[in-house]
Amino acid sequence: VAAEGADVVDIGVLPTPAVAGLCAARGAAGAVVSASHNPWTDNGVKVFAPGGSKLSDAVEERLEAELAALVEAPPSTAGTGQITVDARAPSWYVTQLLQSLGGRSLEGLHVVLDCANGASSPVAERVFTEAGARVEVIHADPDGTNINRDCGSTYPDDLQKAVVAAGADAGLAFDGDADRVVAVDNTGALVDGDRLIALCALDRRDRGVLTGNTVVVTVMTNLGFRLAMAEHGIDVFETQVGDRYVLEALEHGGWSLGGEQSGHVIFRDLATTGDGLLTGLQLLDVVVRSGRPLAELATGAMQRFPQVLRNVRVASREGLDAATALWAQVAAVEKRLGSQGRVLLRPSGTEPVVRVMVEAATQEQAEAETAHLAAVVEKTCR
Repeated sequence: VAAEGADVVDIGVLPTPAVAGLCAARGAAGAVVSASHNPWTDNGVKVFAPGGSKLSDAVEERLEAELAALVEAPPSTAGTGQITVDARAPSWYVTQLLQSLGGRSLEGLHVVLDCANGASSPVAERVFTEAGARVEVIHADPDGTNINRDCGSTYPDDLQKAVVAAGADAGLAFDGDADRVVAVDNTGALVDGDRLIALCALDRRDRGVLTGNTVVVTVMTNLGFRLAMAEHGIDVFETQVGDRYVLEALEHGGWSLGGEQSGHVIFRDLATTGDGLLTGLQLLDVVVRSGRPLAELATGAMQRFPQVLRNVRVASREGLDAATALWAQVAAVEKRLGSQGRVLLRPSGTEPVVRVMVEAATQEQAEAETAHLAAVVEKTCR
């Protein structure tokens, strides 16, 4: 980048949302080497626009085309930019996170953190300790290749065991670049993104800070979430899967809270992107202010419908919309489920796969209806 004439600020190893925050604070663009929740071999580059927001699909496609063209282009004659190392960036990020608590403390809480051997490893313990919690940390010894390996938000088993063994109040599992988080309650049960968002939405509504009385989620968000929000008079706005689409909807609607089942949660009044550490602080702040165990809060926020997702590999996704026999079967399943379930069929944008998802009143029914529709998809798209 510097060879092309741009000045570069190197902040070392920090969570992706720290880069987004610094972009917003300094009016600079940013880039992060990351594989998100995947193995290090999947590393790519996340780019942030000046202001700290993710690029739109159109801008991303144009950038990829320009990068491909640059491979064949001669070296730039623009001169060399300056490279500086900002050793203060971690402290800046920690301060921003702590300020989100508004002066409140997590004193009295015992928390276990799973850093996924990733970018939160240098700062997570410091953040939650300075917030007042008693902290234990696991999987915070990155070597460059062990990131996300059987740990973090996609493999929370170790965290669940650690929380129970320690008798902790809660656990937080971040992914490798720490822009998402899932929680573990005081009984060792998993608290996914849907429950995190539901809990925070209800708390914000009660405090009068849920902007527009609306929360933004994706098509994968559990039916139980929608029913819980309706019961409490909170509007739900739905987007396609992807935290960038959640953020776009939040910005367009002027709303403050949204996210995904996977643990991407965006507090638009506090950050420009999903931030696992920020979400963890906000969640634990609710626990402290309520005086109730996380298990009680999480189960009270929403009742989760059993959800089964199957990826059906197909020869072609063409003609799916016009497959009347398939959609007749979908309608039949929806009729059987009634108000106690739903069906979602969507083709993958990157793989020869159709995703079949069913939610139902029981696990057995969800599995049976998913298997039925998956077989119909295979027959239709072979």
